[in-house]
Amino acid sequence: MTASYACSSSSATLPAVAPITGQTLSRTDVLALLERGPGPLHFEQCDFERADLSRLELRGVQFTECVLAEASFEKSNLADSRWLGCRAGLANFHLADLTDARWYRCDLNNTSWARSKLGSAVFAEVKLTGAGFREAHTLGLAFHDSLLVGADLRGMSFRKQTIGQLDMSDADLGGCDFRDAVFEGGSLRDANLKNARFDGADLRAVDLAGLRIANVAQFFKGAVISQDQAAALVSELGVRVM
Repeated sequence: MTASYACSSSSATLPAVAPITGQTLSRTDVLALLERGPGPLHFEQCDFERADLSRLELRGVQFTECVLAEASFEKSNLADSRWLGCRAGLANFHLADLTDARWYRCDLNNTSWARSKLGSAVFAEVKLTGAGFREAHTLGLAFHDSLLVGADLRGMSFRKQTIGQLDMSDADLGGCDFRDAVFEGGSLRDANLKNARFDGADLRAVDLAGLRIANVAQFFKGAVISQDQAAALVSELGVRVM
């Protein structure tokens, strides 16, 4: 995994702006910085805990090692934004525009992304335990090497994707589309798979603990599993595979 997921320039046509470093900032402070004009803002090791940053024009903003716990970005424009090594547990991104945004090695536990725009966004090596993506627009969204334990991913499409090391144990995957996807490690342990589709999916490398024979017949028709996985499923019936 490389930092290229998060570090690529997002606003090449705008002049560089010196980073604001080591400050505790409120909504008023950010508005004052925005009024200075042109160029996206860059914050390093700043504290925005519980800050109201909703409905702001923050396109191309970069947050590096910032604290954003419980901050609100509701309805803000955060397209092309970059988030590196940030702690943003319980932050609210409801209805925010996060098109082409990048997150790298961030703690995003229990964050809310309801009805946000996440087209072509990338999450790499992040913690999204308990995060909710209800009705988010996710065309082209990609996750890499991330924790999605207990996350609400209902209705999301992973069709034809290579899914690398995603821990989706206990996640709500109801109605998700995994057709023709290839799982490279990761876990679906005890996930809710109601109405999910796995036609043509390669599941041989993923942890399927907790999966029941009834689930295989209902949701996994046409998927590929390993001999060991098949043996574990059959063992539920009291049958030994020799």
